Amino acid sequence: MQNVLFITLDSCRFDTFAAAQAPNLTRVAPLHCAQAPSYFTYGSHSAMFVGFTPGIAGSAQSFLDPKYGKLFKLTAGGHAGKGTEGYTLQGRNIIEGFRNAGFTTIGAGAMGWFDPNTPTGKHLSESFDHFFIPGPYHLRQQLNWIEQRLAEASGPTFTFLNVGETHVPYWHEGAPWSAEDNPCVPYQTVDRSADCRSRQRACLEWVDAQLGPLLERHREGTILVCGDHGDCWGEDGLWEHGIAHPMTTTVPLLIRFKGEPVARHTPARAAAGMWSRLRRTLAR
Repeated sequence: MQNVLFITLDSCRFDTFAAAQAPNLTRVAPLHCAQAPSYFTYGSHSAMFVGFTPGIAGSAQSFLDPKYGKLFKLTAGGHAGKGTEGYTLQGRNIIEGFRNAGFTTIGAGAMGWFDPNTPTGKHLSESFDHFFIPGPYHLRQQLNWIEQRLAEASGPTFTFLNVGETHVPYWHEGAPWSAEDNPCVPYQTVDRSADCRSRQRACLEWVDAQLGPLLERHREGTILVCGDHGDCWGEDGLWEHGIAHPMTTTVPLLIRFKGEPVARHTPARAAAGMWSRLRRTLAR
């Protein structure tokens, strides 16, 4: 049975991903414009960990439209689902479900919502066989730790990685700007949207360079990469996330299922329609 890799690019906007040079991530599968289940880290991961991953409503395609067929489907009482799911799992969440199916479950968080010493962090992390959280801007440490756990594992693995570099203040190791300078402060009166845009993109491109070996290791397995939510950069006078807005719920989505990239069956014009409609709405 193939290994499974689930990566969340915390706070990553769809337009950031679309504009970035991210060759390792784009080799996973075609990029999709999707809607996240929530507009902040804890809410979105709580939903995703029970199978409600970002999706394209109405596309009627397994994995891309969770209403049609979830990539990770929790079942109860022996119900096998509709036959359109990727993995049918039994447990209180998908991590426990993979454990019950014989997978070693490995998780590395970045943001404080995952801190096992807090009630929310315990909720998100306690089902993993192995869990590590070094803080939001330590992707190299996360990847080194994951590599060690994968090397020790016998049998199939389910690996989860929450990437913090794309979260405010948008900083990565070696970045030429201060980690203390946050260009995305709620209620700020100075328009720093250009800084937000350039810095999140630079962070994503740095992250992409680090992720290459982990993605290649899972190339013949299943890979889900998505934003858990986005950020506002001055749209409608709003900044950051934690608020319901099209920019906080529109995220990138890439899926590779058992070695095969998941592309939309609809024509390319229709696939681009959601993002075009969103931009027109925001421009009014």
